[in-house]
Amino acid sequence: MDDAEFLKLSDACLAKVAKWLEDLDPDEVDFSAAEGVVNIEFADGAKFVLSRQSQMKQMWLAAGAHGFHYKWDASRATWLDDKDAHELYPRLAEAISEQIAHPVTF
Repeated sequence: MDDAEFLKLSDACLAKVAKWLEDLDPDEVDFSAAEGVVNIEFADGAKFVLSRQSQMKQMWLAAGAHGFHYKWDASRATWLDDKDAHELYPRLAEAISEQIAHPVTF
């Protein structure tokens, strides 16, 4: 994957996450999106960060005490963890569900 393709795919990922976060209760989950990063903040002060890592051509998610690195999988058209191949979006929903103590789905 070249740099331009990675930028397009990572921008789409960040935009998709930001759009999804808009539908969550802002009293529980707040977010801000800037160039290459979505910061997610919770009422209890906890923070998650989804960020583009251009050199590695990965998306990184810092969620509580956990860090995940996702590579684009063209055959499945999604971002997969580089260790166990779980998908980014369901894992993000799972982490947020745990943080706010009720289920949300992506």
